[in-house]
Amino acid sequence: MTGRQIPPPQDWQEERAALLARIAKLEPLATRAKEAEETVRLLKTQLAHLEEERRQQAEVLEAMKAELDALKRHVFGQRSEVMPPVGRELRRKGKTKRDPAKERQRRKENKDKKAALETEDIDHAVDRDAEPNCPECGKNAEDFVVVGEGRETVVFEHVPAKFIRRVHHQQVLACPCKEHIIVAEGPIKLGEGGGNYGPGFVAHLMVSRALDAFPFYRMEKQFKRLGIPMARSTMVELFHRYAVDLKPLVDLLTAQVAAAEVVLADETPHKMQIKGDTGKPGKGFMWVFIAGDRVVYRFSPSRSGETPRQILGGTAGTLVVDAYTGYNAVSGPEGRTRAGCMAHVRRKFFDAFKAGHQEAQTALDYILELYHVEHDARAQGLARKPEHLAMRKARSGPVLEKFHEWLTANKGMHTPKGPMGKAIRYAVNNWDALGEFLKSEQIPLDNNESESALRIVALSRKNSLFVGHDEAGENLARVLTIGTTCQMAGVNPLEYLTDVLLRIQTWPDNQLADLLPTSWQRLRDAGELPPLNVG
Repeated sequence: MTGRQIPPPQDWQEERAALLARIAKLEPLATRAKEAEETVRLLKTQLAHLEEERRQQAEVLEAMKAELDALKRHVFGQRSEVMPPVGRELRRKGKTKRDPAKERQRRKENKDKKAALETEDIDHAVDRDAEPNCPECGKNAEDFVVVGEGRETVVFEHVPAKFIRRVHHQQVLACPCKEHIIVAEGPIKLGEGGGNYGPGFVAHLMVSRALDAFPFYRMEKQFKRLGIPMARSTMVELFHRYAVDLKPLVDLLTAQVAAAEVVLADETPHKMQIKGDTGKPGKGFMWVFIAGDRVVYRFSPSRSGETPRQILGGTAGTLVVDAYTGYNAVSGPEGRTRAGCMAHVRRKFFDAFKAGHQEAQTALDYILELYHVEHDARAQGLARKPEHLAMRKARSGPVLEKFHEWLTANKGMHTPKGPMGKAIRYAVNNWDALGEFLKSEQIPLDNNESESALRIVALSRKNSLFVGHDEAGENLARVLTIGTTCQMAGVNPLEYLTDVLLRIQTWPDNQLADLLPTSWQRLRDAGELPPLNVG
């Protein structure tokens, strides 16, 4: 019989006892091993937590450093550290050149405008008695003859503004029977609240305060230097009183903007003097909506989606905005299609590049190529034409595809809170909206136009600090709406307001469209506006 032999009972008992003794010795070791294993597991968990905490702190530190660098560039940086305009970058990289013909045309137009200024001729005669005799023949200066028109020197001078006190004398006729008189028709005056001030002065207040961001206290000092006592309270009252009269025109412009196929929008904060529960100045927002050469500003105490809903609610088309969620109220399946802003993407990658991420230059190059296509369309006179869309599809489409591939490849290679991670995430999350410009030549590549329209608000916020209250903000928005629309249409806002502030008092409601800046300019040039008796 093969195999292991069964030990005798006595030997088996001894072997069993030996095994039990070994087990008894090993049990404490096994317990300690389990404790050690548990300790190792806990230490690994703590290490993972520490690593995650360190990673998060590194992300926060990188983000804070990027924000600090951006703030330093904005406040203290040289021009080379600030994001350069697209046009300058295109020229720097040799993609475009300045057009000499356009430069010459611009200089000629400026020269013609200067030549058309009011001219004052001043003659300077030679003082013959003070001049020496001719060094060649010795003749006296009295014998010299005048040569041609003489030499001409042109000097451009500034003539300070002035007030005119107009006294209107209305003739009074009496019937010989002494029972009836006739009084000559007097000048048309501003409506209730105008006092003795004419429309030109009120228009000056509106343009200076809204379009030039010139605060009333500075105007008060300026008028004082001219020798004119003008209380600030009077100027404030006149501004707000007649800003209300512009409401029908603003409402009409708002309806036209809402009916437009493509609308650009943006918003910026603006403090209010009125204080809330905290005792601090209140906070409002100035919104802007642009469609072609029509611009509408709207002041609101809130940044919620209520303001976009009031302006664009129930309308269809395209809305060009940034990624702010307040515009969700009017975008989506039942509203407008949202188009993104490539300038926002460029700005984020530029900040990442300045923070030390050299790979951001690749993104900047892709974006610059998109702007190169837009430049070529404008240079060839194709902007907003079907040929512009064809150019976009042929040249911008492939660039956009390569850009998206690059974004996808680099998406997970950077910390989410760092400047590069933020830039990539912003572009990827808004990719569909950023590509909307490939669907219509009417959709711009960016939202820079509305951002530019808010620069005057930022300057006003700096110079005047705040508006008094909601109603004051609304009045400022009305004047900005009319004045900026004038500028967009090439209409002088001072001339326009001087005329329209009088006309709107009696103008028929069903003909208000004739008083909008473009129509007003056309009718005035054609001599079809009824004359006004302003004296």
